[in-house]
Amino acid sequence: MRAFSSCAREALRSAVAAWSADRDSPAWHALGRVVATAARANPEVARHWGPHPTPTPPSSLPPWHELARELDATGIRDPATERALAEWLRHHPAPTAGPPTPTDARPSHNVLAGNAAIHGPSVQARDIHGGVHFHHKPPARAPLPRQLPPAPPRFVDREADRRALDSLRARRPARTPQVLVVSGLAGAGKTSLATHWLHEHLDDFPDGQLHADLGGQDGRPTPPGTVLETFLIALGSPSVPAGLSDRSALWRSLTAGMRLAVMLDNAFTAAQVRPLLLGSPTGLVLVTSRSNLTGLRIDGAAVHRLDGLTVDSAVELLALGGGARVESEPDAAHEVVRLCGRLPLTVALASAQLAARPHRSVSALVDSLSCGTGAVDTLRVDGEAVMRTALDLSYEVLPHESGDLYRRMGLLPVERHDFHLLTALTGEDGRPERSRQTADIAVHSLVEANLLEETGPGTYRFHDLVHAHAHQLGQRLEADDRDRVLRRFVDWCMSTAASAERILTPKHPLPGHDLPADIVPPTPLDGPQAALAWLDTHRNGLMGAVRHCAQVGWDHSCWRLTDLLWPLFLRLRPSELWLEAHRLGLEAARRSGSRPGEGRMLTSGAIGLRNAGLHQEAADWYRQALAMAVEDEDVAQQAQAVSGLGHLSLLARRLDEARTHFAHALELRESIGNRRGAALTRRRLGETALEEGDLATATRRLQRAAGELEALGETYEANRVRALLGHVLDRAGQHAEGGRLVAEALDRFHSGADRSEHWEARCLEWLGQAAENQGDRTAAALRYGQARDLFLRCGPADARRLEERLRRL
Repeated sequence: MRAFSSCAREALRSAVAAWSADRDSPAWHALGRVVATAARANPEVARHWGPHPTPTPPSSLPPWHELARELDATGIRDPATERALAEWLRHHPAPTAGPPTPTDARPSHNVLAGNAAIHGPSVQARDIHGGVHFHHKPPARAPLPRQLPPAPPRFVDREADRRALDSLRARRPARTPQVLVVSGLAGAGKTSLATHWLHEHLDDFPDGQLHADLGGQDGRPTPPGTVLETFLIALGSPSVPAGLSDRSALWRSLTAGMRLAVMLDNAFTAAQVRPLLLGSPTGLVLVTSRSNLTGLRIDGAAVHRLDGLTVDSAVELLALGGGARVESEPDAAHEVVRLCGRLPLTVALASAQLAARPHRSVSALVDSLSCGTGAVDTLRVDGEAVMRTALDLSYEVLPHESGDLYRRMGLLPVERHDFHLLTALTGEDGRPERSRQTADIAVHSLVEANLLEETGPGTYRFHDLVHAHAHQLGQRLEADDRDRVLRRFVDWCMSTAASAERILTPKHPLPGHDLPADIVPPTPLDGPQAALAWLDTHRNGLMGAVRHCAQVGWDHSCWRLTDLLWPLFLRLRPSELWLEAHRLGLEAARRSGSRPGEGRMLTSGAIGLRNAGLHQEAADWYRQALAMAVEDEDVAQQAQAVSGLGHLSLLARRLDEARTHFAHALELRESIGNRRGAALTRRRLGETALEEGDLATATRRLQRAAGELEALGETYEANRVRALLGHVLDRAGQHAEGGRLVAEALDRFHSGADRSEHWEARCLEWLGQAAENQGDRTAAALRYGQARDLFLRCGPADARRLEERLRRL
């Protein structure tokens, strides 16, 4: 590369020396742009620029000399710097002719001091001997910027979040710029947390704190160039370059080495933030955004996602306005914070409403928030529904495909969204790969905008307030579009439930009722554990699909989906859902005229009624099912109904009646070669013998049933029988063998393909009984307590029985 000539170097040093005495001049500001260009090739240049250059080792040379030397050296290596220097020298040569004379060659001095002043450029007319010294009074330094908003006066909790920010800052690699992002849903309290945390660390930033709202006053992003202009002026820059890149370069140069905190509030995108980042590790940039700003991770940013308050903290915030009313109505207070989604913004607005109306009860506020779309529209400031406005703004900047998916998701009666379901909602019929790609892009944008939360592999959820907002937008779709979206949702529920049924209960599918080949593809389920986990995760959404079918008259889908959900009811025992689904399913089957559907709803529903302790209603359903089965000559259904009646007799301790029913059911099942049904009936006969105190007969029948079920590959049913057999053996005095069988069954029911909370609880109860019988009250109490906690989820009547056992200890 061509080097500067000695004359050019001398001209550069003279020009830099001359114009350094007038830092308000256009020449000096133009040199700043040259410095920015050179700094891209050699960051060391920036150390020698600005009102306070970075100190260098002791030297007799003035600061401008170091700057000129670095620029000269950089120009030799970098063509862009060379061109910039040449252009600058052409327009801004030194105002004196010829090189300055070395000071040690001329001992005399010509001094302009005191009140003397030179304005504008000076011209050397004749020879001047001695050193000429211009005593330039530097401009007054701008005051340190202290722009942070005041710390929030009512800041509740957030201890864990503050510690998280401390930890992220501490883990930052050395010698890298510090960038922290606090992201979260509108109203989550991002600005309050960031402001409060920065005020706690003011001593770490003695060179000042800058603040900018990147969201603007009209909801439009503030251009980074505008922010840079205000920041540069705040730092004392006498002029600001015109272009964004030049402003950003000068910004990095001015802040190099400064211990400065910069808070950027309400950022829209990473691109908006990037020009505002500091170039050195001594300062900190803290960004708040409704988006995760994933793009800033490549700049070394650490992201902390802010969720809602804890329930206790939200109630504390509510009490700031509600006072004693909150304490006197704790249940209503908890409901208010639930309806507010535990977001600081909405809880604070609810608190303000209580403060403004001192005679209003917390219960009345609950009623108000429960109407319509709840807190989204009810909580207002100066007449504006601030939560709705904030969510509208987040929605309006979504890409087209994300906005479409957002509205469609809002229509669904679910609390968990499956990615395969979202793929089905994209509308790319017959193009599965295209549908997956479109859904992936749309979901990513929603997650990035914090409108959607990823809860697990391929599963997502809306915040309650976001769901209300999305639902309102979804309702604006045309009626045909709404029906299409909900039809695809129901079809996805049915297709995936059918897959789970085939995996978990392969003998249960109803003959002649296969689903259409062109139904929405199911979510892939990799084995029994995945199938049961899917049913558990989506149980409320599946029930929502059943309700929707009942409401809009999709009768076949209503009872058919209920029947497909048999593994959910069998394994997880959700008592209320079981009863509601089968009552809706029974009415739908009758309206549709499906006798197989009606029979299934009666027998399966009767089991749910029996488990809920509604024995009389259960017996009525079984008798209706038996009458239909006899009329239709359906032997399998007859056996199912008779066995159910026998179980009710067993629970009522009408043991002779129970034995008669079970013997009849065994005869019916053996007559049609139903080996599985026969083995299950022998289990019931074993239970009857146990209740009669005939432990030998009970052991014999249960051992045979367990062997037959294992031979048929019915591991879940075999495990239930082996658990019961262990209990019988313990009762018979074979404590070691009995305890071993029950403990092994407990492990299988706790996790894996045979998982069942109900049977896990039963095993714990039997182990508690064994411990109590052996005098170990401590172990018995532990087991009974564990069983009670599980039964509370799936069997309230059983839970009450365990409470009684615990009281008797």
